[in-house]
Amino acid sequence: MDSNCNVICLQETKKSSFDLIFIKRICPSLFDAFGYIPSVGASGGTIIIWKSSLFSGTKVFENEYCLSMEFSSIHNSDSWILLNIYAPCTAAGKRDFLLWFKHIHMPDHMNGLIVSDFNLYRNPSDRNKPGADHNEMYLFNEAISKLGTVEIPLKGQRYTWSNKQFPPLLERLDWFFYLCLLDCYLPQHVCLFPSYRNFGSCPLCY
Repeated sequence: MDSNCNVICLQETKKSSFDLIFIKRICPSLFDAFGYIPSVGASGGTIIIWKSSLFSGTKVFENEYCLSMEFSSIHNSDSWILLNIYAPCTAAGKRDFLLWFKHIHMPDHMNGLIVSDFNLYRNPSDRNKPGADHNEMYLFNEAISKLGTVEIPLKGQRYTWSNKQFPPLLERLDWFFYLCLLDCYLPQHVCLFPSYRNFGSCPLCY
């Protein structure tokens, strides 16, 4: 795992609990604080892990889709909110999720980032085979527009998920957004896809 990053977000952990011993086993040594949503059986689960030497973190909100943390810089007290989202993969679950996502309320004065495995794509070109669900795409893009978020570009790979079959189905299901307030803080920002070729869900670096 890249030791130059300061915050780690994982989705679909499939773990019901975490402790610092486990965190130290999978992360570089400076990562020593975390918040998580447990999985339900072998399904779901999210975690946010960070360096307490750089940030203090307070849980703002959680539900079956989202873990939200407010971070404050130890060095200058700047604050921002991070939403780590893992969305359902069933048609009915996606509809319920999008209804919730569309009505997220973010404070006007607060910077924010959204990172997620949405299990949704925005355009037919976000998969390598026909069969895109145009209604789901419309609802997803409508929710993004209503929230007023800006997409962070993905570099290094076109797709973020594979079914590992031959020939494979490839899709872009992971998305990253920021609130417009962050424009002055993030003049040049991208998500990078490391050089993995045999991927189910991929690691991404911001």
